[in-house]
Amino acid sequence: MRISPATRAAGVVTLVVAALLGSAYALGRSLIPDPPRRDSGVTTSAERPHDADQPPVDDSRRRDLDGGPAAAGQDGSGRDGASPSPDDDPAEGAFGTRSTTGTATVALTFDDGPDPQYTPQVLAVLREHHVTATFCVVGENAQAHPDLIRAIVADGHTLCNHTWDHDVTLGARSPDRIRADLLRTAEAIRAAVPDAPIAYYRQPGGAWTYSVVAVAKELGMIPLHWTVDPSDWRAPGAGRIAATILTAVRPGSVVLLHDAGGDRQGTVDSLPRILRDLTSRFQVEALPADPT
Repeated sequence: MRISPATRAAGVVTLVVAALLGSAYALGRSLIPDPPRRDSGVTTSAERPHDADQPPVDDSRRRDLDGGPAAAGQDGSGRDGASPSPDDDPAEGAFGTRSTTGTATVALTFDDGPDPQYTPQVLAVLREHHVTATFCVVGENAQAHPDLIRAIVADGHTLCNHTWDHDVTLGARSPDRIRADLLRTAEAIRAAVPDAPIAYYRQPGGAWTYSVVAVAKELGMIPLHWTVDPSDWRAPGAGRIAATILTAVRPGSVVLLHDAGGDRQGTVDSLPRILRDLTSRFQVEALPADPT
């Protein structure tokens, strides 16, 4: 089909006009400022620290779950939590947990083991100083190292249930789930030492809830918190661990330490100084295996 010169000229004019209108729109749009960006409030980090222990349940979440005040907890997890508020009854921790020995005796407790590198060293130092302690053991570690469970009991130490796999959020689960976890851990311990009593339960992270306390008591275990926490899970060094404990300990103190879950050499190295000092001022021994 042949296009006339007039039609061709009209088409060219149309294209030119369209191009001019497009340029004008783009120019005008560029002069309008963009709306301000809204900050989502979410920050990210490519190097977010991760400790060997899981962090505790968020306090607000704990309140929602339990319908009551949040439990005393740690750290920021980090490893196991911070000591109870000074306003609390020092003999009773969150939700009716035990946080002192109830006597003038001082108790050292070791969490997260047994560990084939650090637990034998801890046992050796305790043996050298003729001191017994309480070991809050993780079920999967007890299953993997039954020989160390037997060594703990053979030296006269007391056993404490510390969940199957150090589940900080266990208290937020159903009572049936909590019960199954604690029973599974107890079975792993008793597979190594069939007759050894397990009189205590310690919730990882100090993330206590009404439910986990109730189930522990139902199973015949005393929910065990603490009064002195040197944050040895942060590996601050032997000197700082020892200084914190020796300054804070009072008659009846329950001291939180760790023999597994990360680099615990600082804890091991702090023990001789701690034991020399504490045994000169207090009676230091394991919590009674049969508290009745």
